[in-house]
Amino acid sequence: MSLPKAENTLHAGASLARTLYGMPLTVLLRGELGAGKTTFFQGFAKGLGVHEHVMSPTFALEQRYATQELGELLHIDLYRLRANQAQELLAATDDHQGIRCIEWPERLGVDVDAVFAEAIVVSLTEEPPTATRTVRDGPARTMLFGSGGRHITVEFRDIPLPTPQEVALWRTEVQLPTRIIAHSHTVGAFAKALASALAAQCTIARPGALSVSGELHDLFRFVDFRALPHARTFIPTEKEEEVWTKWRERFNGLRHEEAAATFLREKGYAAVGDIISSHGLRLPSSERVTIEQKALFYADKRVQEDAIVSLRARFEDFQTRYGESDRITSKVWYEEAKKVEKELFPDGAPF
Repeated sequence: MSLPKAENTLHAGASLARTLYGMPLTVLLRGELGAGKTTFFQGFAKGLGVHEHVMSPTFALEQRYATQELGELLHIDLYRLRANQAQELLAATDDHQGIRCIEWPERLGVDVDAVFAEAIVVSLTEEPPTATRTVRDGPARTMLFGSGGRHITVEFRDIPLPTPQEVALWRTEVQLPTRIIAHSHTVGAFAKALASALAAQCTIARPGALSVSGELHDLFRFVDFRALPHARTFIPTEKEEEVWTKWRERFNGLRHEEAAATFLREKGYAAVGDIISSHGLRLPSSERVTIEQKALFYADKRVQEDAIVSLRARFEDFQTRYGESDRITSKVWYEEAKKVEKELFPDGAPF
């Protein structure tokens, strides 16, 4: 999507506001003069529901704004301060319970990466006019390139993510069927690809969080297994049934997405649990607030078994599995998935 530089930057800032998990939070804004830090912050503030005019705090040193739902937004600019002054100003905000957004953190004269090990780091640079648009991502990083404009890199250090070793261990512990593992692996890869597609339209998403959430979204899928006349049958082994019974008793009354979310929160991965918690189909529909919640929901609805298919093919398969009695429900859910697709990709899905 080709947009003017300022509009690109504003949009990226606003999208960051829809990928936050837990307070307090520190956001570092890095970039030379004129790189677009204030413009990015203006978009971020707007995305947080700040209605008043947002100005650079270069001379005032700090500005405070009330967000719609996430407490106070504190904007600090350390550009004009010596290291001891910057450290003193920042120390006075260490107990801030909302969001601290800090410009020029390098003025602190310390190892910023060590001091802010759990921050979100936004770096902006200006690219020459001949630069072309490309997108790269890593486990915790989103990189956006404008066409010869601003280059934005976002590094997420604010939430922990399960390791591949933990994912494999948990799957063994719950005796997750290989076909569910194959489906989850495809959903994780597709969800990560969606993060890259979103980055191409200057929307920030967390590729690492989406990948691991896809890998784990059906960790407790077996708690919802049920026998239906038209459903494809799956007969568990004696060991599987023994293990599944224990987990069903532990998560008595919970659907599989709620069970996975509860399990992950207990393991210290609350944000991943939050992303997974609303991926299922239910009536009334679950509330999905963050970009990752919407992207995971959409990715799951595009994967049939371990193949990426269209939404229409996925829901036609749903009717085949669960029978004619669910035709109306299936139509409602199909329309819900189409709505999420439109929210994520207004100009049409890239896959």
